[in-house]
Amino acid sequence: MSAFEFFFSFYGLLLGLSVAELVGGFARVLHEKQRIRFGWLTPMLALFVAIDIATFWNQAWVIFRGAPFNTFVLLVSLAIAATFYVAASVTFPRVSAEGGDQKIDLDAHFWSHRRLVFGCILAANLIVAVIVIILAQLNPGFAQIAGSVRLWVGVAIFVIGTATAAFAPSRRVAVGALVVVLLYSVWQMGNAAALLLKAGGWAPVLGGGG
Repeated sequence: MSAFEFFFSFYGLLLGLSVAELVGGFARVLHEKQRIRFGWLTPMLALFVAIDIATFWNQAWVIFRGAPFNTFVLLVSLAIAATFYVAASVTFPRVSAEGGDQKIDLDAHFWSHRRLVFGCILAANLIVAVIVIILAQLNPGFAQIAGSVRLWVGVAIFVIGTATAAFAPSRRVAVGALVVVLLYSVWQMGNAAALLLKAGGWAPVLGGGG
């Protein structure tokens, strides 16, 4: 087992728990749909969180693939993944713990918890940004990554948008910021899909049966 495989068995498990918590929260809401007043805000937030977790899974390959085995690296990954877990765990309400007859408004839940969710997402991304900046001072490969103007424009859009969605006193501004960061995240996924199609997808694995 390589150092990265050992690291990712830990990091991937923690990120996987975040995905399970997010999907489980959505499933619980659907299960109790008769008690739920649905809106657009919490589902949009959940999609944003899900895409960002997937992005971090990809970033682990880029950033940590060459990392040596080190306890501090595990601690950093724990901080990142735990922050995501907190965000995922409060994105949807705990419907089973809120009373069998009580109606639950998902938009009200969004406004009650947006600072915590967006704040956690912002904190996780800032941790990774700091790691890249530090590594850029030590390694030419990371210096090339950190020197990308496109990268830092994207980081600025993400950080400003997420912070605004979290802390803007105006609800219209906060919703507008959520729309911007969600559309930016979807656009990034669209670019990834376009690159995949341009490369011809991938070939099936044939033969080898027994």
